[in-house]
Amino acid sequence: MQEIKVKKLRENAKLPVYGTEFSAGADLFACLDEPLTILPGETKLISLGISLEIPTGYAGLVFARSGLATKRSLAPANKVGVIDSDYRGEFFVPLYNHGTAPQTIENGERIAQLIVTPYLTAKFVEADTLSETVRGAGGFGSTGSR
Repeated sequence: MQEIKVKKLRENAKLPVYGTEFSAGADLFACLDEPLTILPGETKLISLGISLEIPTGYAGLVFARSGLATKRSLAPANKVGVIDSDYRGEFFVPLYNHGTAPQTIENGERIAQLIVTPYLTAKFVEADTLSETVRGAGGFGSTGSR
């Protein structure tokens, strides 16, 4: 298990927590001074009150919580947030209300989940040709037509 340092920036902040032994994502918690209402079609930046030291060669990916998305129509506005290993600032989640009713976030509420994963970097080189494949240049939906 990889150890990750977490710095609490506010007294009422909570460290990420895995809901079960086999959870891939650790729950992230809102760190608010008072409840915050998100109107339909609106995005609000929700403080987590923490910063993390993600190890070099890893990234933090912030995803929606399925229950919050399906039951209350709230999900990160950027769909998946990417946190680089050299970022040391405060973490925020931009929550977007996809629904038709206002939704209120309370302090300490689970609002997203964090997956820490290794990644590879690439060296991009210009080329005049690319190798041939069966799919070729088939775009959106092209693999379902066979």
